[in-house]
Amino acid sequence: MLSIRCSTDRGHANHGWLDTYHTFSFNTYYDPKFMGFRGLRVINEDRVAAGEGFGTHPHRDMEIVTYVLEGELAHKDSIGSGGVIRPGELQHMSAGTGIRHSEFNGSKTDPVHLLQIWVLPSKEDIAPSYGQKSFPIAEEPDQLHLVASPEGRDGSLKWVTDADLFAVRLNAGSTASHAFTTRKYGWVQMARGSATVNGLALEQGDGLSLSDETAAAITAGSEGAEVLLFDLA
Repeated sequence: MLSIRCSTDRGHANHGWLDTYHTFSFNTYYDPKFMGFRGLRVINEDRVAAGEGFGTHPHRDMEIVTYVLEGELAHKDSIGSGGVIRPGELQHMSAGTGIRHSEFNGSKTDPVHLLQIWVLPSKEDIAPSYGQKSFPIAEEPDQLHLVASPEGRDGSLKWVTDADLFAVRLNAGSTASHAFTTRKYGWVQMARGSATVNGLALEQGDGLSLSDETAAAITAGSEGAEVLLFDLA
């Protein structure tokens, strides 16, 4: 079964320094029909103005991933981790027993465009941890890159949840396919461009849930596409 979450139906808030869209209920946006999907709890598409950002705030028992599309995002946290996240990199944080962090636009002149994703953990009350890694998503287009997994296999970041996360940048007309073998559910998030997934047309910002599907075939539209694919329990 396939179900599209249209970008135009997402929750939206513009705070001046932050222009944000919520795929699922978040903060003051509430829709009981969209509280998450399987382990996915948050997919926020954020645009943060130059020099602005999120001040120090806490998290607990959540797997948090940041994926930058344009610009750069600076991170600092209470376990001593820090760095600047740029396109092609993935940042992962296990909040565990508790972590405090801040995220700010690393540029004083340009905005940053990013996706922030929260996934429910498979274990609670673990020690918090942080990871950041670059992947050749732009240099090696038209193939799915495993960027996060429970085992940290194939060079991916290790997270504490029963799910795999893939990223792909597709040239116009190219197709990437993924077979669902051990799990029964998937989510496709259109980060940029347009594509068809199992015959359904998707635009930038759209999401697609897949239930009891054997595979996902993603074919980019005329301007190409950048896509995140979740393989979910």
